[in-house]
Amino acid sequence: MSVQKVAVIGSGLMGRGIAHVAALGGFETVMVDVSDEILQKALGNIRSEMEKGVSLGKLSTDAKDAALERLVVETSLEKAAQDADLVIEAIPEDMKLKADTFTRLDHSAPAGTILASNTSSLSITEMAASTRRADRFVGMHFFNPAPVMKLVEVIRGSETSTDTTQFAKSFCLKLGKEAVEVKESPGFVVNRLLVPMMNEAFNLLMEGVASPEDIDKAMRLGTNMPMGPFELADFTGLDIGLDTMETLHRETGDPRFRPSPLLRQYVRAGRLGRKTSRGVFDYATTP
Repeated sequence: MSVQKVAVIGSGLMGRGIAHVAALGGFETVMVDVSDEILQKALGNIRSEMEKGVSLGKLSTDAKDAALERLVVETSLEKAAQDADLVIEAIPEDMKLKADTFTRLDHSAPAGTILASNTSSLSITEMAASTRRADRFVGMHFFNPAPVMKLVEVIRGSETSTDTTQFAKSFCLKLGKEAVEVKESPGFVVNRLLVPMMNEAFNLLMEGVASPEDIDKAMRLGTNMPMGPFELADFTGLDIGLDTMETLHRETGDPRFRPSPLLRQYVRAGRLGRKTSRGVFDYATTP
């Protein structure tokens, strides 16, 4: 199956990043959200990111202009899906919200359209069960920032067909991404490994073992990580990290995934990371 048109549901950080990549990859792309005001803001962010790429010599002006020409916005989920070959959902990590969205998409999209979720931890099988095309349902977990990060986890639900899995992997290659195939499991691969480390960093800080600066420094210099666990947590959002940990703990019952009390405290205080100018570190005066 070939892809000409891609619909991306959601224009938040991940949604607009995926739309950016799809348009730049040569695909007719429609980005969907609840209001034109939200969509225009997202479109402006994409334009700014592409212009930055031009200024850095990573993107030609012609390629930028062509990509923006291929990218349109739409507030109607049904209208966006009605002629899409692939629909990628990138809305908040709430199972009911996702399932309801996919039920609507299933009724609106052509029978051959592949439905995909960008979820970082929720069950692909459960989402697929809200549709009549579980064999054509797959997880495609992009990483933030999507235009930069090379990896996509392609997740097979219990009913995902081999053809659908291969289709998703082939599409990733066309976007210039590297795909890893993963059988459905809580947290997939990256978060399954990353979450316990980030959680333990909060436990170390709570116990007063070391300062956040020294914990990050230790992991950067001791393991050659480009970011320490706290810098990464602030970048991705402490609330997102907490949601992922709670999902993993609920699904597995494994105490390794029980969120640190300090992480919960930070989230309750509104210390969510860079997006609120304060997480583990303070960004109010930091560029």
